[in-house]
Amino acid sequence: MANPMFKRLPSQVTLADLETYRAFKAIPDYKPANTDYSFDVVTALFNKLQAALDAELHTQNTYAAARDAAVAIQHEFHAAILGVKNQFKAQYGVDSDQVAALGLKKKSERKSRARVVKEAAEQL
Repeated sequence: MANPMFKRLPSQVTLADLETYRAFKAIPDYKPANTDYSFDVVTALFNKLQAALDAELHTQNTYAAARDAAVAIQHEFHAAILGVKNQFKAQYGVDSDQVAALGLKKKSERKSRARVVKEAAEQL
């Protein structure tokens, strides 16, 4: 079974936690019996959360920019390869071994279109 600690909390829970933290900051006389829940500890966790969310957003933006650059270069490379194929056809001819070496079919290897024979009854 998957560890639930690695699953993102629903946004409603996170928003409710932030509202609770804002209200928590406004109460100056809070003195918990357990110091793990003191204002300083919770504020430090809030700051860590903000830093982690900022880092995540920055990483997402960096990833999106890298993905867009890779897609643009991919299209540019594809266009260049199509140009290379056309140049091979122009230089060596559409029925050459060099064109076949690129993975293209020779013109002579293509099937000819089947002729449609009309029946004699249709012509009358």
